Amino acid sequence: MVKNEKNNSNKKIKVFVAMSGGVDSSVAALLLQKEACLPVGRGYDLVGCYIKGWYPPGVVCNWKEDRWDAMRVCASLGIPFITVDAEKEYKKEVVDYMISEYKAGWTPNPDIMCNKSVKFGVFLKKALAMGADYIATGHYVNLKSKISNLSADRQDLKSVYKLLKAKDLNKDQSYFLWTLTQEQLKHCLFPLGDWLKSEVRKIAKENSLVTAEKEESQGVCFIGEFDMEDFLKKYIKQKKGKVVTVGGKIIGEHNGFAFYTIGQRHGFGFGGGEGGPYYIVEKDFKNNRLIVAEKKDEKSFSRKEVIIENANWISAVPKIGKKYQARIRYRQPLEECGIRMMDNESKIKNKSSGIIHNSKFVIKFYNPQRAVTPGQSLVVYDGKEMIGGGVIIKSRFSSRFFRWPFRSYRCNADIGKCPRTNK
Repeated sequence: MVKNEKNNSNKKIKVFVAMSGGVDSSVAALLLQKEACLPVGRGYDLVGCYIKGWYPPGVVCNWKEDRWDAMRVCASLGIPFITVDAEKEYKKEVVDYMISEYKAGWTPNPDIMCNKSVKFGVFLKKALAMGADYIATGHYVNLKSKISNLSADRQDLKSVYKLLKAKDLNKDQSYFLWTLTQEQLKHCLFPLGDWLKSEVRKIAKENSLVTAEKEESQGVCFIGEFDMEDFLKKYIKQKKGKVVTVGGKIIGEHNGFAFYTIGQRHGFGFGGGEGGPYYIVEKDFKNNRLIVAEKKDEKSFSRKEVIIENANWISAVPKIGKKYQARIRYRQPLEECGIRMMDNESKIKNKSSGIIHNSKFVIKFYNPQRAVTPGQSLVVYDGKEMIGGGVIIKSRFSSRFFRWPFRSYRCNADIGKCPRTNK
């Protein structure tokens, strides 16, 4: 719980800042240190924290360099620095999860699991246990709160937290935070929500931070860039199968579902026909076949309905009949949609707040969506507010069969069972 400010009016607010060794988290710490809008006599008591994850054997990772940079920034700001060990949790909740999903032929998003289980999971818990009131990160997102349940005697006041898009829409990271809960958000600070990336760089340079010119990290959370296919081959046995065009022609062989993603462009050694290269449009789990289409045929496999599971709604459950916006991958333009519960097969779990979680929902888009990929996250917005999301498990047309020219194959996602869970 946040400490009672009435009884600690002159006590500084203790904030553990997640420091990655990059410019964003460095400036987040700096902005908190220079915070000028707090009551007189208050302030932030900052602790810089480097979260140490798990790193694959043989993979070159710059974590020691990143940790050193984070330590140098903390030294320049005059704040203490600690290392938080999350290696065990990262391996179990992120890496093992990622491997199991790829093994099932799905394409997971490890960054979202990293946020859920590590940054806002183990790190938050350890920070609170060590006396923190809040944690802060360098995510580009805005957090707002409002008072609800206001009674006549002003008892039972409760803040409801909402996540909003960042000012810098090109850097907005709300997509990656759809799993967060009210309990987590009440302990979170996001200092970069109202800043542009260019402004963050400028602030870092003006304050001579060692990370001012540092390039952004790419790849998997905490690990960075590495060859995913080579990594997966160490854990997943390859099961080769046929590559078949939408017309039923066998054009090659694949190395196993784990190494391919819906929507992926691939030549398969043939380069496609007049329509250009081939794109993966379906995984035929029953027959271990990859179904591919040329660009001119790919639109025939776009889907309007997407089913998600493990749904999490941050401040309120979506309303049936209301128009929302959603995206099925990071940086995809938002598309208008409607939302409804998934019939009676969805087991509703009600929280005390009345928000429905861990249920299945059907998201129906106004326009067909290409490359709907099981395992990826579908995230829903109501204007500027990111209201929640879920993991894609199925997608379908209004018809249960593919349209021409691929009528001979039935969509695995439409036969009523999820190929991963068989439910």
